[in-house]
Amino acid sequence: MKKFYRGSILFLVMLFIMAGCNGNAINTTKNKDETKVAEETMNPSFYVDPSIDFSTNAMTSIIIEFKTKPAVVAVKEAEAAGKQLTLEEATKQVEESHAKFQEELKTLLEDQHVPYTIRHVYKTALNGVSMELPGKDIKRLSQSTVIARIYPNKKVHIMPPVTPYNQK
Repeated sequence: MKKFYRGSILFLVMLFIMAGCNGNAINTTKNKDETKVAEETMNPSFYVDPSIDFSTNAMTSIIIEFKTKPAVVAVKEAEAAGKQLTLEEATKQVEESHAKFQEELKTLLEDQHVPYTIRHVYKTALNGVSMELPGKDIKRLSQSTVIARIYPNKKVHIMPPVTPYNQK
């Protein structure tokens, strides 16, 4: 009887080990697929949201975040790091990042006859722009030196907090 229990336990242990190996193989394959997609869609110097459709000719609305932080944020981060940065210097850096981006757009999009529209310029809570361009041409922005991240421009709704039934 003890041999039966030992054999059963050994069998179950081996089964769990094999299941773990197969799961790791699946995860490894999945990670390789994700890495391949990341290499095709992202420049290592900045993040591009993988939900963006890069194959469409349709105008795609995106939000671009620049590497340079908004002025107030940059001043606070410098202060926390024990460095000196005035609000004027930080504001100048933000303006320079926008000017550099405009120069890059000329080279990357206008010279290639890619239609685009800048919808909004952000300088306070976020340093960047929202713009529209064909999805297939978003990859052209990978050559930019000022971009930190590219996100799809979509509305996000939050749910109001739920109050207990006995409170008003």
